[in-house]
Amino acid sequence: MTLAPEAPTETSHLQVRTDPDGKPLAIRHDGRIWVVDPGTESQHWSGRDAGWDTRRAPAAGSAGPGSTEHWRVQARLCSTSALRTFTLRREPLSPGWFLADISDGEETTEK
Repeated sequence: MTLAPEAPTETSHLQVRTDPDGKPLAIRHDGRIWVVDPGTESQHWSGRDAGWDTRRAPAAGSAGPGSTEHWRVQARLCSTSALRTFTLRREPLSPGWFLADISDGEETTEK
């Protein structure tokens, strides 16, 4: 299953547990807890969104004023379940997380 990035799911049922540096450790989605696989590499990036009011303070732990924070992580329901790739985002001034994309299996990136 893949959600279109143009219309990300903004669900109140999405909760993200992070480490002190803001890296996602676990995701609660659709009543299930997905644990980020420590054996996989997470991707993190930020992008500027001109539509946000940069005069106000960003949410705690976010990338900075006007920056949308993104994480792509691979997570499992249990140690023997298949990996799913979650792309998460956090908007400036928003305390919550949004699901931008979810897909089955490992994502590969070419360098």
